[in-house]
Amino acid sequence: MKSIIYIILILAAGAIQAQTLEEYQQMAAENNPGLKATHKAFEAALEQVSQASGLQDPNLTVSAFGQMIETRVGPQRARFSLSQMFPWFGTLKAQGHVAALMAESKYQAFLDERNRLYYQVAAAYYPLYELNAFKTIEADNIRLLESYKAIATAKFSSGSGTMVDVLRVDIMLQSANTRLTILDKEEASLKTAFNNLLNRDIGEDIVVIDSLAVDDALTAGDSLPSTHPRIAELELKIEGSQAAEYAARKQGLPKLGVGLDYIIVGERTDLAAGAAPPADNGKDAIMPMVSVSLPVFRKKYRAAVKEAQLMQESYAFQKQATVNALATDYEVTRFELAQQRELVGLYEGQSTQTDRMLELLFTAYSNSEADFEEVLATQQQLLQYRKMKVEAAAAYQAALAKLYYVTAKVY
Repeated sequence: MKSIIYIILILAAGAIQAQTLEEYQQMAAENNPGLKATHKAFEAALEQVSQASGLQDPNLTVSAFGQMIETRVGPQRARFSLSQMFPWFGTLKAQGHVAALMAESKYQAFLDERNRLYYQVAAAYYPLYELNAFKTIEADNIRLLESYKAIATAKFSSGSGTMVDVLRVDIMLQSANTRLTILDKEEASLKTAFNNLLNRDIGEDIVVIDSLAVDDALTAGDSLPSTHPRIAELELKIEGSQAAEYAARKQGLPKLGVGLDYIIVGERTDLAAGAAPPADNGKDAIMPMVSVSLPVFRKKYRAAVKEAQLMQESYAFQKQATVNALATDYEVTRFELAQQRELVGLYEGQSTQTDRMLELLFTAYSNSEADFEEVLATQQQLLQYRKMKVEAAAAYQAALAKLYYVTAKVY
């Protein structure tokens, strides 16, 4: 039984470790209520296609005569009228085309919202990486300071050191422990923000990678696309407005109607004795009808055409503004990537050099040839370089995620 439980735990741990940022993004795409709402809006827009291209309901009228109208072949008892109006040729097709284009624009909005969600998940993921790395750095710093304290205490006890050195390292230990406590408290808020994007319990564990790659190859070949979902959405809206203008002109043309009247006629009972009944006595009457609407009130049709034209201009301006904004975001993000890449290289080199300095200073201090304060100062400088490298690497990856969104690149 214990062996079975052990195997299950190993498999569960493997499943947790297998989770990557891309899998978290997919999880968010499946569960995020905001993205679901956008997709439902697209599905609702699809339903408008059938509504826009459908005929009006036919009209059925039933009339019963209170006082019978006498005709040559008998009294009229009741009338049934059935009629159907048809818009001008091509009107329904034009209206359906408008609805289809607007539905397609909703789908592009859904794609943009999905890509934006991917970026938001990444932007919430890398601060967790940064926090975990800071915690590791602080824990290493505390262990090193404790070893320094032991050495300083031993030197003080032997008369070769001072109590000031012990107090200095004590102060630094207190600061390091406080920073570690603050990081533990900050983790809860970062996990809440991340899990909310995935629409799951805020206490769910999150697996974060241990290291981040900063490589020119990650951004090689990227470029601002000619068709971004946000741009494609507006292009479809422009096309839809053009179709709406055409449909509005069609709606201003006459509507044709066809119908049928069926009249129930009773037999004549008022004939003189021996008189022959008239031909078709009591025969029901059938009367086909054709009608044409007269669209003489043109103001509403002209207003509909003008509305479609103005919306075309509005969407065109929005498209240009979106193109400009994406171009700006692209250049700014590219600069951010280059900047953070340079900083990672800088801090890595400074960390290496400072670490060598620290080794030399600590050796000199052990031999009573260096000041302990200088050792501690160098240690804290190394701590800062390591943290700044982590910050730069996290900022690089966050900028890379934004570049993916701006260039409509899917993970």
